[in-house]
Amino acid sequence: MSRELQSVRLLRYLDLSLSSLSGLHTTCQFNTKIFYPDSREPLWASDPLDQADFDAEKLSFHADGCAFTLNEAGDSYAVKSVVSEESIVNLTVTRTAPGFQAGKDGKTFFGTDPAKPWGSMRHAFWPRCKVEGSIITKAGEVDFTGRGFFSHALQGMKPHHAAAKWNFVDFQTPTYSAVMMEYTTPPSYGSTVVNVGGIATDGKILCAGSKNSATHTKTQADVENEWPEPEEVKFIWKGTTKSNEDVEAVVEGSLGRRLDRVDVLAKVPGFIKALVGGTVGTKPYIYQYSPQSRLSMKINIHGKESVEEGTLFSEATFIS
Repeated sequence: MSRELQSVRLLRYLDLSLSSLSGLHTTCQFNTKIFYPDSREPLWASDPLDQADFDAEKLSFHADGCAFTLNEAGDSYAVKSVVSEESIVNLTVTRTAPGFQAGKDGKTFFGTDPAKPWGSMRHAFWPRCKVEGSIITKAGEVDFTGRGFFSHALQGMKPHHAAAKWNFVDFQTPTYSAVMMEYTTPPSYGSTVVNVGGIATDGKILCAGSKNSATHTKTQADVENEWPEPEEVKFIWKGTTKSNEDVEAVVEGSLGRRLDRVDVLAKVPGFIKALVGGTVGTKPYIYQYSPQSRLSMKINIHGKESVEEGTLFSEATFIS
């Protein structure tokens, strides 16, 4: 889940990581990250959770000192955590536009037999949300009232089998919310590009589908690991409205100074490191950006074009 308020950025994850080792090992981690606008080191709190479980409907989550609770209306999550003194969380995320997923259930299947896949992933999105509440850090309380984005992901396979690289995009303007997830499969699956994205405005989905693209138009090799770190990008959304009107939106420009570079194997629980890190050629890194010089989205709806400035949060992940 990510959201923005003026020049402060918040990125939050709930990680539920299951190990298939003997079918016995289950771990759960709650991560909080706050990006500051003045080049300070991001606040990062990552804490293992005990007694993790879901409700009967599998829609709400709870553990000792942490809960994600869906309201009765099904349009708002209360997120509370006291597991870390670095980051005491009390937030409510309420969708202000419908959610979306690709296909019948948002799933992508892997394998040679569609009827018997050996692996799958699922993604669903609330692209436009209202966020209320705060996070108490050791430096004081931070108010995070503003707009937000909520995503739900299930990965039923090892990360390096699912994808070789990922792009995540969240672009928020006063009128529109444009989100995108794109991954490229490993060569064993033909280096296939899969993209799911959509654009929402208050009260409705403008368009959603898989005809979008994320392009790194300028890169530079990272001296730490030789990954092609993006410097400039171009994100394109294409689709049709409910009334079959064509929609195309473009966000492009310089990413500026990166917010952070995450060495994934240095952050994840040990058993995941053993699963992924032992694979030859696997060195996962996440690059995170939110340009201080705000970019604009050019959007064309049924021949009518407009331009609106907004806040971009994007991630580029390289795995293998």
